[in-house]
Amino acid sequence: MLGAGALILGLLVVKSLVPTEQVRSGQSSLEPVSPRALPSTAAPGMPAPPRPGVKAASSPATASPDGEMEALRASLLERYGARLSEPSVQLRMLEQLMRYFQMRSPDGWRELMEDFLWKAFPGKYEVLMALLRNRLDYEKWMEANASYLRGLDEKQRRAALRDARGRLFGPETARQLWASELRNQAVADTFQALERMQGASLSEKLSTYKQRLDAIYGDAAPAHLARHPQETMNRFLGLPSIQQELTGMAPAERARSLRTVRKEMGLTEEALRRWDTLDRTRDARWEAGTRYMEERAELARTLSGEDLEARLQEVRFRYFGAEADVIAQEEASGLFRFTRPRHWGRN
Repeated sequence: MLGAGALILGLLVVKSLVPTEQVRSGQSSLEPVSPRALPSTAAPGMPAPPRPGVKAASSPATASPDGEMEALRASLLERYGARLSEPSVQLRMLEQLMRYFQMRSPDGWRELMEDFLWKAFPGKYEVLMALLRNRLDYEKWMEANASYLRGLDEKQRRAALRDARGRLFGPETARQLWASELRNQAVADTFQALERMQGASLSEKLSTYKQRLDAIYGDAAPAHLARHPQETMNRFLGLPSIQQELTGMAPAERARSLRTVRKEMGLTEEALRRWDTLDRTRDARWEAGTRYMEERAELARTLSGEDLEARLQEVRFRYFGAEADVIAQEEASGLFRFTRPRHWGRN
């Protein structure tokens, strides 16, 4: 049998309920089922483990965990111990333990897990057990309300989930557990709001974007930007309205605008210079591609077959040099890269 430390680290990654979840197929329901109206998740007929402070000769707290369970505890403390007071970290640990004990005993995993939690984390046993019960109740609620949730629009669905989570976990704990999902939703809402800013310039939208990020991430905004500058920049530049405005700019103005966006996203001067060089390389490639496609179309009007291909080989080499063979292979497969849209700052 694999050691517990290796097994707990090697468990298959299964999508958890937090921070996001997919609505499962479940019983048909036109109205939501109240979270607390569901059957209790307590194992029927199983005696409750002794609580902290209650001593008995047969108490599990006095039993020494075997080597495998001790290795499991050590592995969990190494991974989660520094932040085990945070509900989101506690829940990640519990979900990993659920998978671990379900692999060991599909029918008796709950009792094994509760016994382990009491022995391994007696000081946090009550908190962890309450969170586990709420997590299982939430899973049942999601299954019972799958049809109901599918019938809601996005705004209604968010409200229904927020209400259920608040009732099951408490508003503050729910906010912490789903903080990442809520931030992602707020960022998505920001992009929709930017697209609705009719008549606003790129610089105005960029300013609004940064203000929204500051509001969403708070004091952690600079750290988030430092960790994800490329993603943060690309998502803004990828907005259709931003691409449309960049397309309408003169080359020099467009270069200045791209540099401003990147600078506002926290890129260093050295990184900005690399981007400037890459932009010039891309511009030259697209200019060559445009001229090539025009010349190609002209040749196709007067030549065909082998004669056309022979001339195209010459033209490709003139425009693309060593890359000419790659262009030819793409065209043979039906791909004409220079007929695709130009995405400024991306290709």
